[in-house]
Amino acid sequence: MNLKTIILIAISSILLLPSCKEEEENKKEVTQLAPLVHLSPVLKKTFIHKIRVQGNIETDQDVLLTAEMGGLVTSIKVKEGQTVRKGQVIATIDREILNANAEEIEPQLSYAEYMLSKQEELSKRGVGSEFELRTAQNQVNSLKAKKKSLNSQRRKATITAPFSGIIDDVFAKKGQMAGPQTPIVRLVNNSTVNLIASLSEKHITRVKVGTMMTVTFPNYSDTSVQLYVTSIGNYINPTNRTFYVRSTINNNTFLIPNMLAEVAITDYKVENGFVIPSKSILKDQDNNDYVFAAKKAGEEYVVQKINVTVIQKYDGETLIKSELKEGQLVVTEGARGISNKDKVRSK
Repeated sequence: MNLKTIILIAISSILLLPSCKEEEENKKEVTQLAPLVHLSPVLKKTFIHKIRVQGNIETDQDVLLTAEMGGLVTSIKVKEGQTVRKGQVIATIDREILNANAEEIEPQLSYAEYMLSKQEELSKRGVGSEFELRTAQNQVNSLKAKKKSLNSQRRKATITAPFSGIIDDVFAKKGQMAGPQTPIVRLVNNSTVNLIASLSEKHITRVKVGTMMTVTFPNYSDTSVQLYVTSIGNYINPTNRTFYVRSTINNNTFLIPNMLAEVAITDYKVENGFVIPSKSILKDQDNNDYVFAAKKAGEEYVVQKINVTVIQKYDGETLIKSELKEGQLVVTEGARGISNKDKVRSK
């Protein structure tokens, strides 16, 4: 190796020495940095737990009005969207034959009543026989019963509204043949509706009459109503192990039957409880729940492992029982890589 080569190697070593030394110092500085975590305070506030289920809007006044007797539809008195009163005529069925039969009975009944009066006069004189009197009475009663039956059938030929409401749909047409149980119109009254929801049987001891519910509707994203349970089912459905809860809504103006609802039922509430983020809770090898509490130490924090008892969780928050105090900081992010009494930095 000549002198020129030796000089070049020496110069290169001198130039590389500061760079290597700087790199080692940077690595040392990085390894000495405390882990970066996110801290949140322990809150003392009202904790509410809710059961979330889907519900459905129903009404008792949603019916298909049907024909009780067969015949030709002679008139439809209403149209879709029309408001009707209780007892108002909806449609009529041809009753010409019934009217003719009723007219035929009138003279027969008049004659039978005349014969009965004569038999009663004869009976008072002691002339007529009891058999003839009984026959006359039976004839009058039979014709009266037949007349009453015909009048009842004639009334059934007129379909009326059983309650006030709105005609939602008209199925029959004038001139169409209608048979018994043939739907004529749908009549709906939504002024009073019911919210029905099914809950798992494990909640049956937590929900009572008067329990508050927060109800939202997917089709009305900006609508939220506060309701109360008005009745609870006394039967567990063996198919899905659920029971129903009902809330009656009066003076309704916008809910319609079969509308989907999202129900949040408050089944647990604690005033002034200690609440922390659920993601701050870890489990040790003995399956105990714990958190890392952080205490300020200069520019950094020192963490301490503290066991907690989980009482209830809901919506990312956990109600706990512990030695933690209000305002004390706990690690919510970055806790997986630290140990008891480690130093950490806050984001």
